[in-house]
Amino acid sequence: MSIYADVHSHLSFPEFDADRDAVVARLRDAGVGIVIDPGTNPESSRRSVELAAAHDFAYANVGLHPGEVSTPFTPELHDELAALARSEKVVGIGEIGLDYHWPGHSPELQIEAFREMLRMAAEFDLPVAIHCRDAWPDMLRVLSEERHSGLRGMMHCFSGDLDTARRCIALGLKISIPGTITYKRSMLPEVAASVALEELLSETDAPYLAPVPMRGKRNEPAHVALTVQAIADSRPEPFEAVADALMRNACGLFGIRPVF
Repeated sequence: MSIYADVHSHLSFPEFDADRDAVVARLRDAGVGIVIDPGTNPESSRRSVELAAAHDFAYANVGLHPGEVSTPFTPELHDELAALARSEKVVGIGEIGLDYHWPGHSPELQIEAFREMLRMAAEFDLPVAIHCRDAWPDMLRVLSEERHSGLRGMMHCFSGDLDTARRCIALGLKISIPGTITYKRSMLPEVAASVALEELLSETDAPYLAPVPMRGKRNEPAHVALTVQAIADSRPEPFEAVADALMRNACGLFGIRPVF
């Protein structure tokens, strides 16, 4: 049986509080050997750290989601997140980025916070997990301006086209494919087919964006197997080779190993 990596799953979110043990049992039965749980603010980052401490297969990212940015980034916020980033089993900085989809959020404040979090990743020599929605021009500009020799990470829940994927890869970022690859009119099959296999990762973004045939239901880490299958269906390599490569890519980027 293949072993899968879910490099972005909010297993620590309240949506799983009622049945988290059952969700964990299902992901283990499905062959998931790695789950990376990203924080979206200091409170949820702390829960991510606690989840990672409680499960041998789980790891944490610490971050500030752009949707959480409503005030200027302060030294106190930096210190709070930096203290969490020093926790055992923190393997990345995320979920960070830019999101211009929803009204009422300041692009200027988001860009300021994004720059600070990229610099924190450089400070700790950690990879980044980046969120981008309706903000690709500013995203690519800021990444180019803040790029440093150690910049590495992933574009979480990638939603761009093939040209954008190639530009992200050139900046040192892997392309993380979610369950939306199974949706009609998705551009992700072309992306997954066209970039090098070593540049791809698999994720669920649970509890969101469940793949077909689970679409419309709560997503969970066990469903990453459906995403891996869809990636493999887009490529010439056999399924096992794709699954093994996606696991190898995750381990190499985050410096971890699967537990099974």
